[in-house]
This record gives sequence, C-alpha cells and structure tokens, in this order.
Amino acid sequence: MSYRFMRMILMFDMPVDTIADRRAYRQFRQFLLSEGFIMHQYSVYSKLLLNGTANTAMIGRLEEHNPAKGKISVLTVTEKQFSRMLYLSGSQNTSVANSDQRLVFLGEDYQDEP
Repeated sequence: MSYRFMRMILMFDMPVDTIADRRAYRQFRQFLLSEGFIMHQYSVYSKLLLNGTANTAMIGRLEEHNPAKGKISVLTVTEKQFSRMLYLSGSQNTSVANSDQRLVFLGEDYQDEP
C-alpha cells in the first residue's frame, strides 16, 4: 500500500422533508458517486486522492455542487492514517474500488509466470 495518497472523508446531513429536499439529496449523492466516492455508512463517503492538488480540485467541485440546505463536512487524511481506522463492528471494505492500487486486473486470477 502506498502512503503518498490522501483520503477525503465526506460526511453530510441533509433534510428530506419535502420533495425538493429529497431531490437535492438524490442529486448530491449521485454527484458523489459519479466523482468516485465510496459509501462507508449512510451519509459517510470517502474518495482516494493522489495529492493535495487533487484534494483542492475536488473541494472546488464540491463547492460547485453544494446543496442549499444541510450540513456537509470534509476531512482529508493520509492513506496511512485512513488505513489505521478501527472497525468496532462490521468489517473493512476490501473491494477493488476501495484500493489504492494503480493497476487492477479484472476477470480470472492473474499470475505472473516466469
């Protein structure tokens, strides 16, 4: 695992009282998924970033898509700090999408033959 990467953790709380509120919630959530965020828990998402420049750019895109109502918090930590997360209940998401691997082989098991 490379520790030069960063992890953006985004937490949000948005109202869903009216039809317009629910629509804004769905649009914001869809934006997060389209940007490559992964859901850890309801309203807690994270995204792997290459460096501080990518972090700054992502914050800019989040500000452009910021909904009118609700609370949104962003915390950026190093990948090393993120990997130290303790799971008191449940287990770590080990899917390829939650990995910092640069090259991923899909399909059958890949074995490097000499």
